[in-house]
Amino acid sequence: MDVDVLLVVGAVFWGVVTGGLVPRAAYRFSVEPEEDWRAVCPAGHPISGLAGGWLGRARCADGAPYGPRTSLVSLATALVCAALAAATGARPELAAWLLLAPVGVLLATVDFRVRRLPDVLTLPLAAAALALLGLAALAPEHAGQWRAALFGTLTLGCGYAVLFLVNPNGMGFGDVKLALGLGAVLGWYGWGVLLLGSFAGFLFAALYGAGLAIARRAGRRTAIPFGPFLLAGALAGVLMGAYAA
Repeated sequence: MDVDVLLVVGAVFWGVVTGGLVPRAAYRFSVEPEEDWRAVCPAGHPISGLAGGWLGRARCADGAPYGPRTSLVSLATALVCAALAAATGARPELAAWLLLAPVGVLLATVDFRVRRLPDVLTLPLAAAALALLGLAALAPEHAGQWRAALFGTLTLGCGYAVLFLVNPNGMGFGDVKLALGLGAVLGWYGWGVLLLGSFAGFLFAALYGAGLAIARRAGRRTAIPFGPFLLAGALAGVLMGAYAA
């Protein structure tokens, strides 16, 4: 079997497995800012298991599922991982993309549910992105530049911080922290990809808002979660950058 095909098949398997772990974490993280992370399932049973109960299937002690639907989240994660594998091929940065992808899906899921991007996810994501890409830069045949990833982190983080200061009601500070990690993955492939991925995030958010307005499900002042569209834009940018590299 062709190496690229094997990579895509392996990425799909990875996406299905890791995506199956997202619903439990998403359920636990989907709380208001002043609340503690959820420690019990909807039926009141304590959530226990690996890593303090964060890893495992989203099922109560009586077997009832909870949180976002596992099949949909696993499918979404598998599709993201497969697309990244197909675009990147056997280059070393693929390992970084596959490790970061489930965290991105988790962040998007939580933000859609409660319009919140937890610091315990966004800040480690930025650090992990730079660390993983730093390791990829040490391997032969990589297609990006770690220094550009670092500059991308600083540039996008500062840019979103300015936007937040100008219009705090239009963007949450969690989006600013998310931009640090997204700047790293977009900057890896250069300034053109950084600009493209950033613009795509705003475009996707605008299209979503317009769709809600047309369907009369939202007005001009309706708040929408911005994080999922930033993540989708970053994914689009990385895919294009990987194909072109």
